[in-house]
Amino acid sequence: MSSTRDILFDQLSNCCADGPISYCEFIDKVLYTKKYGYYTSERKRVGRGVQGDFYTAESLGSVFAELVVSSVQAIIGESLARESCFIEIAAEPGADLLSHIDSHPFAKAKVIRHGQKLQAQGPVIIFANEWLDALPFHRLIYSKGNWRERAVNIQNNRLVEVLLDELTPAVAAQIDRLPERAADGYEIDLPLQTESALKQLLSHDWSGLILFFDYGKTWQELAQNCPNGTARSYYKHRKGSNLLNRIGEQDITCDVNWSPLEEQLINNKFKNVTLQSQESFFVHHGQKVAEIIVSESPWSLSRRRQTLMELIHPSHMGQHFQALWGIR
Repeated sequence: MSSTRDILFDQLSNCCADGPISYCEFIDKVLYTKKYGYYTSERKRVGRGVQGDFYTAESLGSVFAELVVSSVQAIIGESLARESCFIEIAAEPGADLLSHIDSHPFAKAKVIRHGQKLQAQGPVIIFANEWLDALPFHRLIYSKGNWRERAVNIQNNRLVEVLLDELTPAVAAQIDRLPERAADGYEIDLPLQTESALKQLLSHDWSGLILFFDYGKTWQELAQNCPNGTARSYYKHRKGSNLLNRIGEQDITCDVNWSPLEEQLINNKFKNVTLQSQESFFVHHGQKVAEIIVSESPWSLSRRRQTLMELIHPSHMGQHFQALWGIR
């Protein structure tokens, strides 16, 4: 029986029959090919155990869910929360945020899975935790005075990295955004699909709160302070740099570019658009839950208190992750 890697390699061979493909196309294939992609196959991906490849705030238990729910109520008010549908995007099967708590204060709840249409109606809370960083992205390198797009091809029956002769249309349309000059060899991982996904989501007639948690940087940081790019892989909790390895079996990700997403929210009449660290978000909006957790074990470091510290402490998730939110 053919393995997942063999099946994906055969599909990539067909894609590369006429020449190299962009990293964006390659990542889409190995992450989202039906039944065999990393995110579409039946496998354990998330969790601290040996079977997982990475863990998220959502996989730590109920504390994150309690903080998010309390923060949402603090931002939009308990009355509007009771009238709203809580929509979570791209939750792992059977592990959506609200499943971690016994009850919730919203009118109803819904999960939009990977591959399902992004749409909403009426008063809603749109929530996603580490969804944006899981979308495919383009890879660029500055070489001999020009931005070149990195790509994937098959040579001697193995995957290799090459450079495209021309930028793909999606990247070419953003050429004015790229720095005119950079150090030779400077790399940028460009998550354009995050912008397309948000554009689709905002095109529907809905009102309410949008709230994304993820790791990312501003465009200035990506364009000036990340000479090696931000792309990486995760396999069994080990971070790697070879994206062509273990196809279909390892996660592939890069930092979110927050700047164009903020701009989209502002241009679509969102108010109070805010990008802040996860620490700052919960300190400002989830204080009620935080105080309850601390009061439960004032003289000892309980498991719930340890989880709270991991979520908000600057040396853990507190500064490594950000929250982008706004109200329409």
